[in-house]
Amino acid sequence: MLVRDVRTTPGGAANVAVNVANLGAKTMIMSVVGADAAGDDLVELLQKSNIRCGFHRDSRFQTTIKLRLLARGQQVVRADFEERPDHELLLPLISSFEAALDGYSVVVFSDYGKGGLAHLRTMMQMARKQGKIVLVDPKGADYSPYEGATLLTPNREEFAMVVGTPSSEADFESKAFALRDRLGFKALLVTRSEEGMSLFIDDRHIRIPAQAREVYDVSGAGDTVIATMAVALGAGCGMEDAAHVANRAAGIVVGKVGTAPISLEELNAF
Repeated sequence: MLVRDVRTTPGGAANVAVNVANLGAKTMIMSVVGADAAGDDLVELLQKSNIRCGFHRDSRFQTTIKLRLLARGQQVVRADFEERPDHELLLPLISSFEAALDGYSVVVFSDYGKGGLAHLRTMMQMARKQGKIVLVDPKGADYSPYEGATLLTPNREEFAMVVGTPSSEADFESKAFALRDRLGFKALLVTRSEEGMSLFIDDRHIRIPAQAREVYDVSGAGDTVIATMAVALGAGCGMEDAAHVANRAAGIVVGKVGTAPISLEELNAF
């Protein structure tokens, strides 16, 4: 195999942060990162996007790396180099998180099921106590840790993992409202690939058709959706208007190869 190009980009929650910053919002990211070369690269990339890094860096932890091999624009294989952080490593983030809340109106929790949000309930309580808008991109079959969030943004498969596969559109709607009401979310936004998005707010199910012109790669689309929702809600948009903007943003990023953030110029031109 002859490698012609090597590119390093922020992924996971860092991709969410880059999307938020690209849309013009003041941005800070918090997590545990290794005291290693990959961690140095990540900090450098994020600082270039004017993102404040509130990382707890520890030599006992390895910075997560996801290696994608692409051929002719298509992913051939992906290799993940990662480890779960101990609860002890995550403890310093709690006090840092509480201290940082004053400077921001929206909090985004990106859950990738890797153990980085072990103290999520505590941080959720802190954010809600200060009246912050709380958005969650969920993972797994138990959504109870996200109880009381302003908005949850599962994709179709993540939604089905929690409530079961809907047998019809009416069943999908019933399951969505039941989940939202049971866990006290203000709204639930389910991304449904080629079917667009479904926003459940108050007693309404708002269907938003997909707007992708071309689909090359859906990786990172969920990151773009929650990032755009965060910026729009933070700027004072209503939930429905924010969802329409996020849908447009998703339509742009799926036309890119790999995990690629959106820009404000692209969104305005779409």
